[in-house]
Amino acid sequence: MLRKVNAALAALCLLALPAPIAAETLEGRVEVVDGDTIRLGGQPVRLHGIDAPEQSQTCESAEGARWACGSWVTQRAKGAFEGRIARCEAVDIDRYERIVARCEAGGVDMGQWLVSEGLAFAYRKYSMAYDLDEKRAAVNDRGLHASRVQSPAQFRRSQRKEEAPPDPACRIKGNISAKGVKIFHAPGQQHYTRTRISTRKGERWFCSAQEARAAGWRKARR
Repeated sequence: MLRKVNAALAALCLLALPAPIAAETLEGRVEVVDGDTIRLGGQPVRLHGIDAPEQSQTCESAEGARWACGSWVTQRAKGAFEGRIARCEAVDIDRYERIVARCEAGGVDMGQWLVSEGLAFAYRKYSMAYDLDEKRAAVNDRGLHASRVQSPAQFRRSQRKEEAPPDPACRIKGNISAKGVKIFHAPGQQHYTRTRISTRKGERWFCSAQEARAAGWRKARR
C-alpha cells in the first residue's frame, strides 16, 4: 500500500514540473531584424547567447563623438546573413513568445560570428558559449569594443518607462508580442515582472483573467 502511495506522489510531482521546451528545428531564408534577431519565413527568432545594441542605441567613439552603433550593427548583420539559408535549433521561448535558437548559415554559427566581430556581446545571463569569443574581440578592439558602449540590457532599462495600472487592483498585464499576439501575464507568472506595458502600443491592464480573455488576450504559457 505504501509503495502505491509513494508512486502516486511521485507521479503528482512530475506533473507539477514545468513542461520542457519541445525540440524544434527551423530552416529558411534569413531576414535580419537587428543585431540579435532574425526572421525565418516570417517567424521571429532571437539568437541564443548574444545581446546586441538596440536599433536606436548610440555609442561614443574614442574621440568622444556619438555614433549610431545600433543601426550600424544591424547593417553589418544584414551584409553577412540577409537572404542566406539558415538552420536554427530552438533552445527556449522568451517573454515575447519568440523562439530563442542557435542558428547556422553556411556552416557559420551566427551568434559566434557576431560576437567575434565585435557586433554583439556574450549574453552571460543565459549562456557562456561565446564568453571567450567576446574577450578575444575586446582585446583586439574589434567592432563595438573600440568605442564606449552601454550594455544593451542597461540601455533597455534606461528607455523603459512602465505605465502604472489605472487601478491598483487591476494588475494583469495585457502585452502584445512581436508577432502581434495578445498575451496576458498575471502576478506570479514567470515573465510578469519583466513585462512592460505601453498603452500607446495598444497594450492594456486588466482586472481579471476573464476580462482579458473577453478582450481577445490569451494567458501566457508560463
